[in-house]
Amino acid sequence: MKYLSRFSKKDLSKEICILRVDLNLKSLSDFFRINAILPTIKFLLKRKAKILILSHRGRPKANLKGERQKLSLRPIGKILARKLNRKVFFLPNFDFVKIKEQIVGSAPASIFLLENLRFLKEEEANSSVLAQKLADLGDFYVNDAFAVSHRANASVAAITEFLPSYSGLLLENELRNLSFVMRQPKKPFVVIIGGIKLDDKIGVIKNFKNKAGYFLFGSSVLNNENYIKKIKYLLKNKNYLLPIDGVQDKDYFYDIGRQTVEQYKKIIKNAKTIIWNGPVGMAENKKYSFGSAAIAKALVNSGAFTVIGGGETTNLIIKLKLQKKIGFLSTGGGAMLDFLAGKTLPGVAAIDK
Repeated sequence: MKYLSRFSKKDLSKEICILRVDLNLKSLSDFFRINAILPTIKFLLKRKAKILILSHRGRPKANLKGERQKLSLRPIGKILARKLNRKVFFLPNFDFVKIKEQIVGSAPASIFLLENLRFLKEEEANSSVLAQKLADLGDFYVNDAFAVSHRANASVAAITEFLPSYSGLLLENELRNLSFVMRQPKKPFVVIIGGIKLDDKIGVIKNFKNKAGYFLFGSSVLNNENYIKKIKYLLKNKNYLLPIDGVQDKDYFYDIGRQTVEQYKKIIKNAKTIIWNGPVGMAENKKYSFGSAAIAKALVNSGAFTVIGGGETTNLIIKLKLQKKIGFLSTGGGAMLDFLAGKTLPGVAAIDK
């Protein structure tokens, strides 16, 4: 794999970088993913490269009024401009001939942001035709969108067939940290499985069942008898803990209880490596956030190298102002799960050739 961090050329003033990032923000006040891509942008600006930023946002529905405005990248371009303290030229349409002329005629170190690529159906179809059109706009390509690298999209995978391609600083950092916990985790090694998308985590359980000392599960398993059966079948005599109490409303569990928190804290206290994906309760609701907040603080106090991923989990860590005390916060949710399950990520495979 070729890494941007090892780029030897110091003067890129005559070159155009096509930079794929992930600006798929649910809220315009969520700066986590924006802050994560700034080092790569600044690396390119220092070398005077012109930058064309590509991204998607949400899942636009065809023929639905208001989708284009609601999911436009225009407001995110304004946030980027404030963060970088420089103008970001927003490109609201896909007239590639005019876009090329505008970029070529711009000054070195100019930044452009193209509109949401998912407004084009060819993007998610991994169209080589669209990929060629995008590639024609630049001289080299950088993938800094780990969070979407598990998707075979035109701007993530197919585009690499047409340009010299590199891993950005964010993508390199993601791969280094996640590879570390996969290959050489210090023991005791603990995996915490939360969230409501339980089936998405089966691959992680399978991949780590012979490496992890403990699997700790969130409250959502108490609402799913079939999932508990799967856990017991997969892990058999391995060390795993299900919640022994929980916070209930009618017949539904929304959080782990205090006894479970104390039980989990004893395991976490002795851990050397921890992976956590998904809150152990409905943490976005203050009423049911106790368990997840207690686990987050226990991770920090343990001193273990901790890798955390998934939007709701990282949001919780940031809300608690613990991000600087965590080993690594991943920008990926599904991408992190697929990587830790041992699956090949199309966006990574595309530049690793």
